Amino acid sequence: MEWVLAEALLSQSRDPRVLLGALCRGEASAERVETLRFLLQRLEDEAARGGDAGALPEAAREVAAGYLVPLLRGLRGRPAGCSEPGPPGRQRRRVLRAAGAALRSCARLAGGPQLAAALAEEALRDLLAVWPASSLEGAVEVLAAVGPCLRPCEDGPLLQRVAEAALAVALGGHGDGDEAGPAEDAAALVAGRLLPALGQCGGAALRAVWGGLVAPGMPSGPGRVGPKLLVLSALAEKLLPEPGTDGDPGAREAGPDARCCGRFWRTVQAGLGRAEDALTRKRARYLLQRAVEVSAELGADCACACAPQEGNGPSLFWWSDKKKDELLKFWENYILIMETLEGNQIHVIKPVLPKLNSLFECAVSEGNGCWLFHPSWHMCIYKRMFESENKILTKEGVIHFLELYETKVLPFSPELSEFIIGPLMDALSESSLYSRSPGQLIGSGSPLGLKLQKFLVTFISLLPEEIKSSFLLRFIQKMTSRHWCAIPILFLSKALASVPRCKALGIEGLLALRDVLQCTMITHQILLRGAAQCYLLQTAMNLVDVEKVSLSDISTFLMSLRQEESLGRGTSLWTELCDWLRVNEGCFRRLSTCSSTGLSETASLNAYVRNLVQEYVKSPAWERENCFMPDWFEARLVAMMVLLAVDVEGMKIQYSEKRRTQNVLRIFLDPLLDALMKFGTNAYMPLLKTDRCLQLLLKLLHTCLLKGSSTQDDEVCTLLQNFVMSTTESISEFILRRLTMNELSSVSDLDRCHLYLMVLTELINLHVKVGWKRGNPIWRVISPLKNASIRHLQEMDSGQEPTLGRQVQRVVSMAALAMVCEAIDQKPELQLDSLDAGPTERFLSSLQLNQTLQKPHTEEPSSFFEESSSSQGWGKIVAQYIHDQWVCLSFLLKKYHTLIPPSEGEVLEPVLPAVQMPIRTLQSALEALTVLPSDQVLPVFQCMKILVPKLLTSSESLCVESFDMAWKIISSLSNTQLIFWSNLKAFVQFVFDTKVLTIAAKIKGQAYFKIKEIMYKIIEMSALKTGVFNTLISYCCQSWIVSPSNVSQESLSSAKNYSELVLEACIFGTVFRRDQRLIQDVQTFVENLGRDCAANVVIENTKREDHYVRICAVKFLCLLDGSNMSHKLFMEDLAIKLLDKDEVVSKSRTRYYVNSQQHRVKNRIWQTLLVLFPRFDQNFLNRIIDKIFQAGFINNQASIKYFIEWIIILILHKFPQFLPKFWDCFSYGEENLKTSICTFLSVLSHLDIITQNIPEKKLILKQALIIVLQWCFNHNFSIRLYALVALKKIWNMCKTMHVEEFDALTSVIESSLNQVENMHGAGNAKKNWQRIQEHFFFATFHPLKDYCLETIFYILPRLSGLVEDEWIAIGKFTSFTDIPLDAGFQWYLSSTQLCELEPGDWAQQDRGFNSGEADDQSEWTDVQKKIIPWKNNVPDLDLELAFQDRAAKLGKSISRLIVVASLIDKPTNLGGLCRTCEVFGALVLVVGSLHCVKDKQFQHLSVSAEQWLPLVEVKPPQLIDYLQQKKAEGYTIIGVEQTAKSLDLTQYCFPEKSLLLLGNEREGIPANLIQQLDVCVEIPQQGIIRSLNVHVSGALLIWEYTRQQLLKHGDTES
Repeated sequence: MEWVLAEALLSQSRDPRVLLGALCRGEASAERVETLRFLLQRLEDEAARGGDAGALPEAAREVAAGYLVPLLRGLRGRPAGCSEPGPPGRQRRRVLRAAGAALRSCARLAGGPQLAAALAEEALRDLLAVWPASSLEGAVEVLAAVGPCLRPCEDGPLLQRVAEAALAVALGGHGDGDEAGPAEDAAALVAGRLLPALGQCGGAALRAVWGGLVAPGMPSGPGRVGPKLLVLSALAEKLLPEPGTDGDPGAREAGPDARCCGRFWRTVQAGLGRAEDALTRKRARYLLQRAVEVSAELGADCACACAPQEGNGPSLFWWSDKKKDELLKFWENYILIMETLEGNQIHVIKPVLPKLNSLFECAVSEGNGCWLFHPSWHMCIYKRMFESENKILTKEGVIHFLELYETKVLPFSPELSEFIIGPLMDALSESSLYSRSPGQLIGSGSPLGLKLQKFLVTFISLLPEEIKSSFLLRFIQKMTSRHWCAIPILFLSKALASVPRCKALGIEGLLALRDVLQCTMITHQILLRGAAQCYLLQTAMNLVDVEKVSLSDISTFLMSLRQEESLGRGTSLWTELCDWLRVNEGCFRRLSTCSSTGLSETASLNAYVRNLVQEYVKSPAWERENCFMPDWFEARLVAMMVLLAVDVEGMKIQYSEKRRTQNVLRIFLDPLLDALMKFGTNAYMPLLKTDRCLQLLLKLLHTCLLKGSSTQDDEVCTLLQNFVMSTTESISEFILRRLTMNELSSVSDLDRCHLYLMVLTELINLHVKVGWKRGNPIWRVISPLKNASIRHLQEMDSGQEPTLGRQVQRVVSMAALAMVCEAIDQKPELQLDSLDAGPTERFLSSLQLNQTLQKPHTEEPSSFFEESSSSQGWGKIVAQYIHDQWVCLSFLLKKYHTLIPPSEGEVLEPVLPAVQMPIRTLQSALEALTVLPSDQVLPVFQCMKILVPKLLTSSESLCVESFDMAWKIISSLSNTQLIFWSNLKAFVQFVFDTKVLTIAAKIKGQAYFKIKEIMYKIIEMSALKTGVFNTLISYCCQSWIVSPSNVSQESLSSAKNYSELVLEACIFGTVFRRDQRLIQDVQTFVENLGRDCAANVVIENTKREDHYVRICAVKFLCLLDGSNMSHKLFMEDLAIKLLDKDEVVSKSRTRYYVNSQQHRVKNRIWQTLLVLFPRFDQNFLNRIIDKIFQAGFINNQASIKYFIEWIIILILHKFPQFLPKFWDCFSYGEENLKTSICTFLSVLSHLDIITQNIPEKKLILKQALIIVLQWCFNHNFSIRLYALVALKKIWNMCKTMHVEEFDALTSVIESSLNQVENMHGAGNAKKNWQRIQEHFFFATFHPLKDYCLETIFYILPRLSGLVEDEWIAIGKFTSFTDIPLDAGFQWYLSSTQLCELEPGDWAQQDRGFNSGEADDQSEWTDVQKKIIPWKNNVPDLDLELAFQDRAAKLGKSISRLIVVASLIDKPTNLGGLCRTCEVFGALVLVVGSLHCVKDKQFQHLSVSAEQWLPLVEVKPPQLIDYLQQKKAEGYTIIGVEQTAKSLDLTQYCFPEKSLLLLGNEREGIPANLIQQLDVCVEIPQQGIIRSLNVHVSGALLIWEYTRQQLLKHGDTES
């Protein structure tokens, strides 16, 4: 068409100048410029054939300089005449392309190279001037057009400058900032248009681009990979040698060979493994694939040069013609894996992973065990998997890598070590990877954690000794480089602890381990962080080289561990540490600097500890009076080292009788004991020394207590306590003097006061423990301390000016008084006075509650403010003062609770106002709650607990207000705060006190409903704060129990009013989020380690798991006695509420899925009913039997059916009187029964149990046979199976009893049973018959012998497919001791083999009748209608007519859409596309080979469409030229591909001249062709699967193009 038009123009005038001049005038429309382009190309062809040039060169120069260059340079907006709808840049690009092609023809027609060089110089200036602006198209088009016309030698410098500028633009495409978007467009334009053109120039241009890419100073990083790969893929054909030129040196100028460049391969690897952009990864795969293809075609050996730092390993890439087949296989598998990973779908990727194993087998030489392929290639695959957004794929990748060393031994490579410390550890930081495998039991541990442990042990054992230390150090340092969650740090620490002992770490490694310990403290999961600390200490003992660290380093490291979470004395970890110190005692590094104390003179542990204590007790020279109290760190360190050294000596004594522990301990503590003995007599002992001595004393007493075992047999503890008791008199006199003689006068002295009172409390505990004697030193201190404190407080109230000293003494006196009250309250033997109210009690009762201490006047301006940093201000001091007041008042109220009147008017002259005026006191308590911080409210709660029961009747509104105020405090706290649990416990004890509950239920007023409201709020809170409901139910159940065998009648009658609490407890259990479930799993795993993990011994098991709520309620119900009327009424009320709840849940959703919340709640309801069943009598069952039978008719999950069937069996066994009601269940209409009848047939299969207590069984057997036989012929297969099982069991009973009446039925029954037993080739029928007979409910389960807690709560849920969250192991019942059961309680464990079974294949389910045998075939409601979309149906067509003529005869319309399918391989896809293109009237279908038309599969899909559609053959290597030709003709090249810049199909407007390029089924569109695309269009997706079939994708775009054109033409016609 274009050729004909050019000829027509030339026929009008043979003077080209006239024609060209005419075309250059007027509007610069796309059509005008395209006409100019093909006219110039026609003239160029004519000149090439030897035609007379004449004035043509001059005309070409005029067109170029006067029209085309100004046009390209000035084209900024929309060109004139652009009325066609669509994106604003489309017409502009048409003009640019046509103008560029025309300019190239002008340069060739100009008659010399000068024009091309001049144009290139000018365009280069423009390019450099506008960069980095967005309008580069003109300059790029000029350079792309004239570049190939430049001379490689003469214009070499110019080409080099153009190449450098082009490279700068292309590599700047991914910069940051506001210009990032336009810069990316410019980079794509240069890479797609200019660089390929420069590549054709070869020589200087190509060398300049290549040199810039591989220059050593080039910036690197993740952001530079994309632009580099963009350039490399654009020049791929020029940077790789051409096949066939190796024998002809002159055939092609020797250019760079990218295969031999290490930087090239590192860029490709970075694109494969780390690139976030799919297009960048695709370019990397393309470059790798082309390099392999070129190497295979060339057949010559080549190798990439290694960098010096890479050592003697294999090249990054090499080729040997001798190993061509092995190399091709390796790289084909490699590229296949990388392409498959793009899918992100685990079911697609998993089958390909075995090929990864084969890659490793190929990569290692069998002869010498060295790497044949560089291991970094394998690491790229794992990096890609680790960085996938699909976490399942990431987990598969991590597990696959960790399993590498299980089956093979890989040679050492630095790449592997770097990969482990880098990408692998980054991937391991994701907590979700450590989840259990499907089917794995809770608490069995993480499979990935176990694999990590095995891998690390194996890998480190294979490391060369010179590498091992640096690798371990970097591994541990990596653990400190980020904020790790509790679970990853736990399993990494466990893996490190498993590494065999070696001398790998020095002081730097020890410091790194200490930093990791600090990381563990961030998490709130105490048990997990405690376990991690244990493993990190074991790591230190296994890996530290003791000759490189000193005992001082070790002791500092040990201080990073929390003794209350991990390193407790008496644990296995403590013993292990002692043994390690004993073995290595003489090997520790000596300190380099000697001191006067001799600390560095010996590495002996005893000498070190002895000097440590001496140094500690010494008074520092820099001490000044009134200084702050010393930090506790040093006291903790010294105390721990003393006890470690003593226990190490104890170990030595076991091996050889050297010295006794008493002597060793005495030697260590002599300096401390000497100082303590002088406390009472030396009034001038330095203050700091006394502080440090008392701190050490406290820490020794706290640390020496054995964790997890009795301290009675601990010789060290006994000796230490004896030593301390010998100093009691001196210490107590010192403390008495300090507290009572106005010696504490500054803010920092309040911390000392706290220290003194703690020491005094410990001394009291020690003396009470050994036996209290009225004459002991503590006795002589308590009374004077109490009297002096009261005297001080009375003096302060005399109105003296509040100086700092007086106010501090006031706070000290109140604190001392509170300590005395607490001590007397907890230890009655300390009672000083009689029960009559003495002066102390009268003083305490008259205290001005909540009195705010006035801030003191500062006589010396610096005295207060200098020390304010040691406290958090005066407010904290006042809060402590008020707290201590309430501690004293709590003691008073407990002592005289009998004197509290129910109302204040009854006592006219109260002796004890605070006790005898309770309303005023409770009002003060409410005021205190508004003043005190939440960590100081405990004593107020304790006072309320005593006051509220007394006032609930007379002052209900005040009591309700106190409930509200207290709940606000509790609900505002986080459960991660230490004070939360103690406050919650005190709150529950106060609000849910038995007396309060009883009175509130009796008066049924505001308090009763407020308590119910709070109860439900606590249950609601439990969903977020695990363990809250546990506190409530445990306290209530314990308060309703007097003894294990005696539940109080009165308390239980009040409990009946709160039976909702027990009901909610019986059905309680939250559904965890996945992350919460994972934490629960790992905590259970740590708990299952038992005493092997010291954290389990040190950290108290708080029983806060949700299971313990139900366990508590169930154990409480087990204590109830059915013969006790109060108990009986309570249980019956609870049972009715449970059945009502079941009915509500059943109605909430008619169909519910397995393990849903409804399923779990119903399951818990029926478990509780089974526990209650033995206490039900016949009268009560008569009330509820209908509800139980009705529950059997509801569609239920398998576990619930088992429980309902079980309880029906137990009822009928115990009370056969209900059998008539049971028979009635079979007489419902069949439509109502559906498959629910299986429930009742299952009950009949246990008829032997039901009739056990019935002497005359014949009538029952007869009735059962009649019923079962009729169901054996039901049309539903499942019903028939259940009926046959029941029939077999009942018939066996009949045969055993020899019932003659049934002889007539023998032949029918026997033949039926024989038929089902001997089924042949009946598909699944025979298998299902076998499965149902072997099912546990019919084969093993015994309703009477298996009636126990284990079956109800563990075995049956496990066998019926319930999620593990619902399995409650019997060990949890026995370990929960808050509700103790009688010693004679026997029904914990199952006595049958049921517990040994595994879940079977058969499961009872309600599926309705559609089980495969309801063979009703529905009628055809519609038929497919074939449509012939031709206007004229011509029977005799001339098949030889040209396509267009043939189409015209048939009235078929032809569009201007070209569909290019040259990349598609499969004939089925090509046939389908052919049919689609023909149906929608595409202009032409381009295929890779016309031979595909003869393929049977093609023809089957195309149904003769190839006869009505033009097919053109363009082979894949020719596609670039074909696409460029179509671009020049004005076509927009559209690719179906997902890229960062792709447009949504629903938003894209197709131009009329559209060319649709479809990608290969597996690889998509190659990277070199993506450069040719004008636009990428993607189909919006809603699902998970990543891509559509290529035929389907093409069909969607073809239809969308057709739809838009139809709408456009419809608008035009209208």
